[in-house]
Amino acid sequence: MIRVLVAEDQSAVRAGLVLILRSAPDIEVAGEAADGEEAVALARELRPDLVLMDVQMPRLDGVSATRQVVDEGLADVLVLTTFDLDEYVFGALRAGASGFLLKNTEAQALIEAVRTVARGEGLIAPAVTRRLIAEFAAKPVRGPGPDPAVLESLTRREREVLSCLGDGLSNAEIADRLAMAEATVKTHVSRLLGKLELRSRVQAAVLAQELGV
Repeated sequence: MIRVLVAEDQSAVRAGLVLILRSAPDIEVAGEAADGEEAVALARELRPDLVLMDVQMPRLDGVSATRQVVDEGLADVLVLTTFDLDEYVFGALRAGASGFLLKNTEAQALIEAVRTVARGEGLIAPAVTRRLIAEFAAKPVRGPGPDPAVLESLTRREREVLSCLGDGLSNAEIADRLAMAEATVKTHVSRLLGKLELRSRVQAAVLAQELGV
């Protein structure tokens, strides 16, 4: 079972999300939060596999809540938002969110997104994947940017996989482009995330864009 904490300040929307998730036989709604502070507190208490996080919430916004949840290693975070290029989304991805989805996503697509992130594959709404990553990488970063030296630990193949992540490709698409098995792609992704000390493939995609890999 995939245990999900739903964090959404609008009660009607939250109830709808819970209803959708509970319709899946392999997903359990572990808890519900009405603001960011409650989301972090419940994540600490319940230790869900994934937090479905609205970005605009009272008391503590979804970006700050995502950062706390990720930094403490409490759960993966799948961000929900109304706007596909909202500034909050960029902040949430920088904070370590594993996925990003629009609120108008169909019910079955939402369920599949939860499953995808729970498998550790990370996800961005397909309709905006490539332009989101490109726009995100083009935005100025507060403080120093990433050091290109971090890539020195990667093998040639891992760099190729990282480049594909930067293009917004799925594991299957990477396997096709690089002529390797999908299982091998997953292994390379896992290894490069570990070497680069990244939480998600979304962060890896952004890093690839920022460094021009």
